[in-house]
Amino acid sequence: MKISLDLLLILDAIERRGSFSAAAASLHRVPSALSHAIAKLESELGITLFLREGRKATLNEAGRTLLDDGRHLLRAASELERRVQRIADGWEAEIRIALDAVIPIENIFPLLKRFYAASCGTQIRISGEVLGGTWDALATGRADLAIGAPGDPPSRSGIATRLLCTHTDFVFAIAPDHPLASWEGDIPASELLHHRAVVVADTSQELDARTVGLLEGQDVLRVTDIRSKLAAQRAGLGIGHLPRWLAEPELAAGRLVKKTLGTPRSTFPLHLAWRSQRTGKALQWFIEELANDDVLAALSEGI
Repeated sequence: MKISLDLLLILDAIERRGSFSAAAASLHRVPSALSHAIAKLESELGITLFLREGRKATLNEAGRTLLDDGRHLLRAASELERRVQRIADGWEAEIRIALDAVIPIENIFPLLKRFYAASCGTQIRISGEVLGGTWDALATGRADLAIGAPGDPPSRSGIATRLLCTHTDFVFAIAPDHPLASWEGDIPASELLHHRAVVVADTSQELDARTVGLLEGQDVLRVTDIRSKLAAQRAGLGIGHLPRWLAEPELAAGRLVKKTLGTPRSTFPLHLAWRSQRTGKALQWFIEELANDDVLAALSEGI
């Protein structure tokens, strides 16, 4: 390869310092070494890169293009060096977080902001999961940390848990033009059975899928995420519960109406969970932060 990172560093120094001699001094080399390296590159590429006026060297259009694009490579190489050093110091290259659909993603942004300020290198990957899929992501190695994993953990070793909250506030909400919108009083299960339910499909890949609130024999419309469920219920395609943080703006705007049921939906605990066999510095940072009551309150706000 004709263009190396070293040559890009030389070009960068010459452009910043304005001359070969000044660039050589900044790189702790002799000017003749820089002149030879640039002349060799120009010969191999069959182009000139500088306009030379006495001791002054100015990049021409070709040289400017090479340096502008090359600086992206220099920054990437510098970032790679820092990341490799951080990994050698015990910081993971990437932390994968499985976030259950009942947790607003906005709730974790302050936590991530503090993490980025502390870690300087570990990448974050967030996957949206539903019901058993949040546990499945940990059990199958798709995630290192789960936030909002619902119900009981799977009977598998290597997973540590901590309670996030026990109260999950859901609203039974339907479109104003849905047949049940005019129902007086509590709606019995026998009536719900005659109406399609909208549910978010469990994202489990290996563990058994879980369901909540479905009646045996009830027609079901399965969607891929919680906001699609909201849209489907708002369109009158079915009925179902929604997290309060998602339902309240729709109720206030009149796009959904709240109804009560004869048999209220049972609540279930939400957990924090992580792969206990992998505890690098990044995961340990999250574990320590998630032991703080204020952090837990912020994560569970609105749910």
